[in-house]
Amino acid sequence: MKTGFLRRLWVMCAATVFRWYACLLNRMKIVGAEQIPASGGVLFAANHISGYDTIFIPAAVLNQHPWQMLWAPAKEELFRNPLLGAMFRSWGAFPVKRGRDVRAGKQLGELLRSEKVMLFPEGTRHKDGQLGKGNRGVGKLIYDHRPVVIPTALSGINRWRFPGFGQRGMIRFGAPLDFTDLLQLEDCKETHLQIVARLMAAIGEQLAADQ
Repeated sequence: MKTGFLRRLWVMCAATVFRWYACLLNRMKIVGAEQIPASGGVLFAANHISGYDTIFIPAAVLNQHPWQMLWAPAKEELFRNPLLGAMFRSWGAFPVKRGRDVRAGKQLGELLRSEKVMLFPEGTRHKDGQLGKGNRGVGKLIYDHRPVVIPTALSGINRWRFPGFGQRGMIRFGAPLDFTDLLQLEDCKETHLQIVARLMAAIGEQLAADQ
């Protein structure tokens, strides 16, 4: 999926503002960003604790690799307002229907060939900060398209209040996961569950490192 210069410029400017707010006005810490590949299909799989997640992860990634888009599926309800929908799309989000959305799945697959994509395997926010269960569909996505998978952990952001200052938060990027053994197994439900279980365990390890 190609993006124009003006769109990338807008995203870079917005990311700079968000990062300034998070890291300078507050005490956001970003760990492990040097492990993010510079090119190729990359899936950032993160726990989901706050609406801040969707803007701080891209800001952290763009700080490491400027001028690259970070795409993300988002529930279609967010796009019903034309103005907000246009803003979300300009930031790299695209609508997904509840349940099985074949079109969105194909779009994700195409993006993961060469682009960076952000995904929340839990499928919903856990405002208490506890890690929930991963969706089997994410295991299937990894099995089919085999991107580099970066387990990403967020903590503290669920306690932030805008426009508060001096708040603490953490984004931790783990090392790319190795699914080689699981990708050699049969394409079935059990394999997909094993993949997503390994992914969620890796996210949990990153969360534990912050405690």
